Amino acid sequence: MRVAVITASDAGFKGEREDLSGQEIIRIVEEFGYKNVSYQILPDEQESLEVAMKKLADEKIADLILTTGGTGFSNRDCTPEATRKIIQRETPGIPEAMRSFSMQFTKRAMLSRAAAGIRNNTLIVNLPGSPKAVTECLEYIITEIDHGLEILLGEANNCAR
Repeated sequence: MRVAVITASDAGFKGEREDLSGQEIIRIVEEFGYKNVSYQILPDEQESLEVAMKKLADEKIADLILTTGGTGFSNRDCTPEATRKIIQRETPGIPEAMRSFSMQFTKRAMLSRAAAGIRNNTLIVNLPGSPKAVTECLEYIITEIDHGLEILLGEANNCAR
């Protein structure tokens, strides 16, 4: 499976902060056998995020797009809005599962506005912005994401898991 990683961060885009969360996503997905085909750090600008995600999905560059950052309450946080605007079908169970799991570690997980959905044959999932939360959430959902991608791409067998 091909994965693209997009970090939404004004400071990261300007080179003022190292992107530890995006690097953590790449580490985890490669550990699970995914091929990282794209990595971008973009500013917290809805149009930039929309254009990048559309290109990755519409040009069939990635089967899975994982974003990090931009899911909080800051006025600049717009990743869920960008995601919702370009997806064709929502997959609300994914962010619901991440929030539920993260509540074991911090009640602040309820403040996440993360979204997820499908555009064409590409799954897009918004992950949190902190490296610790990225690790917790992505490791929690990755096997189910893998199965969902197999179904989406028509590669799943008919056996119940």
